Amino acid sequence: MECQNYNITRGVERENLNLNPLQRGGILPREARKALYEFGDGYSVCDYCAGRLDEVVKPSISSFLGDLATFLNADDVKTVHGAREGKFAVMHAMCDEGDTIVVDGNAHYTTHLAAERAGLEIIEVPNSGGSEFKIDLNKYKETLESAIDKYDEIKLALLTHVDGNYGNLTNAQEFGKICSDLGVPSILNCAYSMGRLPIDMNGWKIDFVVGSGHKSMAASGPIGVLAMKDEWIETVLKRSPRHMKKEIEMLGCTSRGAPIATLMASLPHVIERVNNWEKELKLTQNFVAKLEKIDGIEQVGIKPTEHDLVRFETPILHEISKKHPRKGFFLYEELKKKKIVGIKRGQTEWFKCSTYGMNAKQRDYVANSFKKIIKKFVN
Repeated sequence: MECQNYNITRGVERENLNLNPLQRGGILPREARKALYEFGDGYSVCDYCAGRLDEVVKPSISSFLGDLATFLNADDVKTVHGAREGKFAVMHAMCDEGDTIVVDGNAHYTTHLAAERAGLEIIEVPNSGGSEFKIDLNKYKETLESAIDKYDEIKLALLTHVDGNYGNLTNAQEFGKICSDLGVPSILNCAYSMGRLPIDMNGWKIDFVVGSGHKSMAASGPIGVLAMKDEWIETVLKRSPRHMKKEIEMLGCTSRGAPIATLMASLPHVIERVNNWEKELKLTQNFVAKLEKIDGIEQVGIKPTEHDLVRFETPILHEISKKHPRKGFFLYEELKKKKIVGIKRGQTEWFKCSTYGMNAKQRDYVANSFKKIIKKFVN
């Protein structure tokens, strides 16, 4: 059999400034790139495994998970294949088919899919709409109380810490208190926050936290993090009666090879950047302010933004696209000429972006590039 050329090359990060929010937090530091080379083979971390991945000592996965738990102020941590797998494991272990859970209206689609796969019904707390799309935790509390009255017991309540549409940060500590006071186990989806900003699971009284290694923790992935309180370990990490070392919800083992090796290698880098979150946020806010000085560009979501993922409404760009021979593709092509990528092809009415990890000069260059592109086409 003769295979075709699959063109497995990628110069996006080396040759351009990438604005894609999905990718800004997943850029590997040098130490992780070295680990990627060392552990690129499939089951490469399993050379010294005696049946439990979390007990491997070479490389020291066991020590790493302890450090990760300390970093998150959690009682126990497991790696999974992604935040969505972490959510499903919790839902499947904590709930029975037909149960109802409460989630926020900004929840990621994988929250819905995880619940559907587990056979659960969903009650959503709507966002505020308008220009903020904010999750009001008073409404969350009211919705949760009503659900408890109707169904007698709600086994799980989920909040998206930072949502992927608007970059809105919702108060996790307040959410944890609401759930704790009502006796409902809580799960915090930190796919866009774990590895970018500080997480204090026990301090916030959260029962479960899930995160994404490849989205926000500088790992090659796919890999996720599932953290939990001690009281839920026997429920979520129940062992198989046939294979006593294997945890059923984890299907025995989770991430092997490059994903966990790069996550381990990146942890010191991730800890350092989390400690510098306030500086990072200030740089993002300055970038947003520069873009909003351009007529026809406005941030959507909570202002000032509290996260690096930002959504902009851009009617000026949409008006240009109506007259441009390349229609909506003009923006992508003009940005690409300036070595800027990450805005979806054909998108001009609005876009999401992130400048996470860029320096001030790079962010200024991006903002000025938008300004120049608009000036080029607006008389």
